[in-house]
Amino acid sequence: MDKETKSFFEKLAGVSGIEYKPEAAPIKTNNQNSNSNGQKNSAPEKSENFEKEIFEEAEGQLGIDVYQTPSSFVIESTIAGVNPDDVDISITSDSVTVRGKREKDEKIRTEDYLYQECFWGKFSRSVILPQEIDPDRAQASLKNGVLRITLPKINKAKTKKLKVRFE
Repeated sequence: MDKETKSFFEKLAGVSGIEYKPEAAPIKTNNQNSNSNGQKNSAPEKSENFEKEIFEEAEGQLGIDVYQTPSSFVIESTIAGVNPDDVDISITSDSVTVRGKREKDEKIRTEDYLYQECFWGKFSRSVILPQEIDPDRAQASLKNGVLRITLPKINKAKTKKLKVRFE
């Protein structure tokens, strides 16, 4: 990066004279590589379960549709293959979090896949709502692999008039 561009980004970020040096976490591999001089370099070793460890810890983001009706917000998501007991929905007056897990019935070796586009494992998604809802009246249903959460809005615009009593 040239000095002028670097200076621009420093001003934009409100910092100056800081040099960025990315530090990569060491990856363990069983390979030894040769450098341009023919000397052997020991590369860090990769554990046998490296891919499994990464993907077991990873959590996918659930794809959702959110829309509103005059009286409620509705969240829909395709969660085919998920056992309803493996879905956890947490609701507050202004947000919703859906967590779950989709598991395979059989184990397939990575090298046997031709395509692997479906997400298997833990997933979650949180949504902050633009208006307060009534968590006690919320409902969730699962039909044909589609999760539907209905969240009734609290109508704050509705006002109640009080009559003043003369004592």
